[in-house]
Amino acid sequence: MIQIKNKASTFYFCCGMAVKLLLTLMTLVVGSTAFCQFQPIDAFEQNRRLGRGVNIIGYDPIWRSREQSRFKEKHFKLLKEAGFQSVRINLHPFRYMDSANAYALSQNWLETLDWAVSNSLASGLQVILDLHEYNSMGQNVEGNKERFISFWKQISNKYKDAPNSVVFEILNEPNKELTPSLWNKYFKEALDIIRTTNPQRTVIIGPAFWNSVDHLKELELPENDRHLIVTVHYYKPMAFTHQGAAWAGYKDKLGVNWGSEADMKAVRDDFIKVSEWAKAHNRPIFLGEFGAYDKAPMESRIQYIGFVARTAESFGWSWAYWQFDSDFILWDMKADKWVEPILKALIPAR
Repeated sequence: MIQIKNKASTFYFCCGMAVKLLLTLMTLVVGSTAFCQFQPIDAFEQNRRLGRGVNIIGYDPIWRSREQSRFKEKHFKLLKEAGFQSVRINLHPFRYMDSANAYALSQNWLETLDWAVSNSLASGLQVILDLHEYNSMGQNVEGNKERFISFWKQISNKYKDAPNSVVFEILNEPNKELTPSLWNKYFKEALDIIRTTNPQRTVIIGPAFWNSVDHLKELELPENDRHLIVTVHYYKPMAFTHQGAAWAGYKDKLGVNWGSEADMKAVRDDFIKVSEWAKAHNRPIFLGEFGAYDKAPMESRIQYIGFVARTAESFGWSWAYWQFDSDFILWDMKADKWVEPILKALIPAR
């Protein structure tokens, strides 16, 4: 039993206990998904806040083991300090879902996601939760439908009270079996699930055929849902952006440069088409991925990345560079520093 001998001691003891209680509560909030009440926001304003972003931790071993992670807490702050405004967290949850329990997500996986969301928000970054299971869905759409639906039931409910700085992206790059017509049905089913618990949260949706700029006309959005941002990805020309990439069929294609007037005109023409579609449908645009593989000539990479980013911004789009590390790298994990030419191309010196 604690005895307090005078009023002054009582005052300081009470203040000390109150501070300890507040710190404890703050720790619990940051480490869980307890949030302040959600406030709806206009989709165009949301897109403005997304601004300049980066794709992160999709291929980081952090999802298997936090101890093996490459991406650390410090990196959220470093991104913010460098001038980035958002992160697109690439999620591959299907292997962490229990088929014997309605495809429930594993607790360890959810805790890692909480860690990423909480640290992003604490660093002042907008957050996109991107379901990145494009290969699984493209190769076996019917076989993975239950996982797809279960994922959005769980995540939409888990983050229903998250601030408006948390955005959902229904699926990265629908492709192959997930044809444009089938994708229109699938995303609407997922969107209906999300809207039961998140009626006004901003949701990102892109066209089928790998979120291609050439397939926007096939995307059929619900006209009455204005809390949507439309995403496209841009890696044209593939012979330049993926040179040396064996998985893309360009292993022996090296030494391709970029930067002629014709090269720049091709980008502008593609973006003009997207901009015209966006104006006709009154939808904001998010360039969710772009970049050039590490084996491309650095000077051409710098020119391409900078040109695509500035052109996107000239149309009022937000963007997210592919990616922080792994490949197309922005941050060199071994050297523990920025790849300065790429950083400067993305975020010009003020």
